[in-house]
Amino acid sequence: MTNRAARFAATLLAVACLGGTLSACAPVVLGSTAVGVLVATDRRTSGAQLEDEGIQLRAAGRIREAVGDRVHVNITSYNRQVLLTGEVPSAQDRQLVEQIVSRVENVRAIVNELGVMGNSSLTQRSSDSLVTGRVKAAMVDAKDIFANSFKVVTERGTTYLMGRVTQREANRATDITRSTPGVQRVVRVLEIITEEELQRTLPQEPPKATSPAPKA
Repeated sequence: MTNRAARFAATLLAVACLGGTLSACAPVVLGSTAVGVLVATDRRTSGAQLEDEGIQLRAAGRIREAVGDRVHVNITSYNRQVLLTGEVPSAQDRQLVEQIVSRVENVRAIVNELGVMGNSSLTQRSSDSLVTGRVKAAMVDAKDIFANSFKVVTERGTTYLMGRVTQREANRATDITRSTPGVQRVVRVLEIITEEELQRTLPQEPPKATSPAPKA
């Protein structure tokens, strides 16, 4: 799997995010090659990826059943660590949402960034989505980090970074994010790994076939 292919797939994803923000987050369809690249460059195990999807779906359903439409909660799970962003009308609701999510299967940690305030406007949410798209695109352009190694979430001008990355990658991504127009604050919800661990997660190039030596 080449760096160029990974960056190409990440570019598709960033562009799709930009387009989806203005069309009510329409489903994104990528070719099988691009999807394969995205999966291969994800540093979570395939099992963790499936668990994260399940956590997000189950948590959203249970929150909806418990509190209905009076809250605006975004749930982002990465490697079974859940980031809660959005708005709730009271401190009690903030605690209730966290308790609901904590009881979802496979959740190992929660970062509760819910604001106690009225729900954000559609204009604010559209602006946040555009900022997220800009950050992802800037990571792709940087060429010295894998954009697909990060999950980027923006809420009311604060951009959150999630992922399994080295300290070098974390610092580089933070600098990129801070310099992106529209970002007011950066919060890192990152799992730091060593450079050696990073090398073990990278897809390995298949060995090149050697031609047999000519017969004398």
